[in-house]
Amino acid sequence: MYPESLRDSIAIVDATREKRKGEALPKLPGTETEGLLRRYHPDYREAGFRNLRIGANRGDRTTHEIADLLEAFSDLDHSKINLDPEFDTDVLVLGGGGAGVTAALFAESMGARVILATKLRLGNSNTIMALGGLQASVHGDDSPVRHFVDTLAAGKFTGKRELVKTMVEDGPAIVRWLLEIGVDFDRDEEGNLATRKAGGITAPRIISIGDYTGLNIMKVLKDEIRKGEGIEVMEFAPAVELTTNGFGECNGAVLFDLGRKRHFVVRARAVILATGGSGRLHLQGFPSSNNFGATGDAIVLAYRAGARLEGIDSFQYHPTGVMFPDHMVGVLVTEAARSLGGQLVNAQGERFINELETRDACSAAIIRECEEGNGVRTPSGKVGVWLDTPLIEETHGTGFLKRRFPSMYRHFMRVKIDISKRPLLTYPTLHYQNGGILIDETGETTVRNLFAAGEAAGGIHGRNRAMGNSLLDIFVFGRRAGLEAAKRKYNVPGNVTLGHVYRYYDRLKSLRISSVATSPTLFPEFIVSKL
Repeated sequence: MYPESLRDSIAIVDATREKRKGEALPKLPGTETEGLLRRYHPDYREAGFRNLRIGANRGDRTTHEIADLLEAFSDLDHSKINLDPEFDTDVLVLGGGGAGVTAALFAESMGARVILATKLRLGNSNTIMALGGLQASVHGDDSPVRHFVDTLAAGKFTGKRELVKTMVEDGPAIVRWLLEIGVDFDRDEEGNLATRKAGGITAPRIISIGDYTGLNIMKVLKDEIRKGEGIEVMEFAPAVELTTNGFGECNGAVLFDLGRKRHFVVRARAVILATGGSGRLHLQGFPSSNNFGATGDAIVLAYRAGARLEGIDSFQYHPTGVMFPDHMVGVLVTEAARSLGGQLVNAQGERFINELETRDACSAAIIRECEEGNGVRTPSGKVGVWLDTPLIEETHGTGFLKRRFPSMYRHFMRVKIDISKRPLLTYPTLHYQNGGILIDETGETTVRNLFAAGEAAGGIHGRNRAMGNSLLDIFVFGRRAGLEAAKRKYNVPGNVTLGHVYRYYDRLKSLRISSVATSPTLFPEFIVSKL
């Protein structure tokens, strides 16, 4: 329930709604968008970044929080680790979200023995939190070429073209695979896949399952993995180091059993990193929509092993994270709400940006409004702008929001906010790691036999990700990494060593680099304090 201090502002939103209904805001020209981003988007705040002093990306710019992890020592006493492998497998998949499970399924389909180890429970990941949908060119009036152009444009033409091409061309086949294994996407009146537009894309190609898209897909994937006789799942077993052989090739990982508080080694012919992004580091103090396990583990482990990173100075701040009530700060309000007519409105009841601009432009515009005194302040001192959800209800008819967004509707009704009658206070929330570990079209990194997929991988989205491309990305490159990793089952993995870690630490010491962090972090501080 909104407090008295916010009701006057809500009244302004209500009073201006009729006038705003017919208002058409033009899309920003490129030069104006660039100026908006440079002045207000967090990626351009120089005080929040520094250059790396060590490793394959030495000299490259990244946030202080990421740099702290990459320039840190582990709290692990490596001399006490028994490196005799407790388990031996063909493919070791690290991560139990959509990318990891997809990789495991396709690796097993090629006859490989697979171990999937995950920090939390299988499926407990950012995938299940993906509300809006998956982007793929599934209709005859659309095409992968059009999808390719939209994706490159959204990312400011900085994505790796060969990776974007791979993703969009594989998109229709991935959708067919998901349908074949039982994923039930929404349909239109004629029984075809229902599609809609989103910010920054030129065709309606977002397919979804209400606002439970990722959760419903993950349920089906978990059922599939339980059928796999060649897949062993290890829950609550995060990776704390990769291992390499004498040639510098990846050949396994050191895992930590959270229940028994013990380390053990899994040797493998190939390793797939699919542990997600770094949103729970709360870069630059922003709230986050991410799962608790998203602490940048993959980039830390791969970087120590010598892997090159790509785009680690770019992060996506989703425009509409919840700003009230306080206990829901950072929770995502799906972009689909803006696609269906929800308007962003400042304290004066004015729209200030076309809601279908790209996510980075919308986020920068919201930050501008708040910094220039046009935001709405909560009783706890937070600031945001209104997302006029009642306008969606008025446009599409009574009961539409409850039917179309059952999850969001229910969550807010729990705090006595009816989104069909009251707007939502929002502000950008840290949502996605645009960069990550550089991969090729098969998902392999610059370290032999080490693969990456999902948010851990970099080079695909450039400096901004379009809605729906994250779900597509995890399945396309999860599949490709699994298929290619399975081909390495005839490799001789060699002796398991931590030589790359010792060399990395020696370099840190020689440069007299010290960090306030220990890495990998595994869990945010407020979680660790409760363990």
